Amino acid sequence: MQTYKALAALLSYPGENLIGAARGGEIEAVLTAEGLLDGKCIAALKPLLQELAEWDQMDLEERYVDLFDRSRSRSLHLFEHVHGESRDRGQAMVDLRTMYAQAGLEIADNELPDFLPLYLEYLSTLGAEQARQRLGQPIHVVAAVGERLKRRGSSYAAVFQALEYLSEAKADRGELDVLLAEGDDDPNDKARLDKTWAEEPVTFGPQAPGTGGNDCGRIKQIAERIAAAKGRGKDAGQSSARG
Repeated sequence: MQTYKALAALLSYPGENLIGAARGGEIEAVLTAEGLLDGKCIAALKPLLQELAEWDQMDLEERYVDLFDRSRSRSLHLFEHVHGESRDRGQAMVDLRTMYAQAGLEIADNELPDFLPLYLEYLSTLGAEQARQRLGQPIHVVAAVGERLKRRGSSYAAVFQALEYLSEAKADRGELDVLLAEGDDDPNDKARLDKTWAEEPVTFGPQAPGTGGNDCGRIKQIAERIAAAKGRGKDAGQSSARG
């Protein structure tokens, strides 16, 4: 499904190919033609598409790095928000890479499988309903990053809103509040950034900081959710991976 590939492209580093596709109207054409997103979602994406088409490439690159590469709270690496630097992250990476391989999607050795644009490319190889289900596995992380971008007034927030629209599952408010309680780091605030990276990995569940001990249920780690979905969704119909 091309919509997932188009959204993956919008969340990728703004190189010449992405900028050219935005200038040529190719991305908007794909999103409109496939019809998975409604008019409201597509309209919300237009400011980002316009910026990609009109801004200087160096400005686009600098903004991207500040938003995503220099921030832990807005990282596009899904497991960063769950496992941090714990050992569990390594095994989760292996499991996710194996899932990609089972779908026929091969990734380079230097690519981290939990990178959201790569995960969206994987979803593009699935049927519509299965993709919507799998997108729901990390939707609380997607929603949290999107909310932080929205609060910053970033046009990138529209991509995350589109993903929430596509997802079968919606982010649980309790899960979302736990993630948002971690704050939004400022890449220019070196002292706070050092403190953020030095903290323990995020802990989820009734006893997690910020939950107030309420009975919102334990937040399952993304890797566990994806593994569960994999067990339910081994259907024939998965298309071939990108060539």
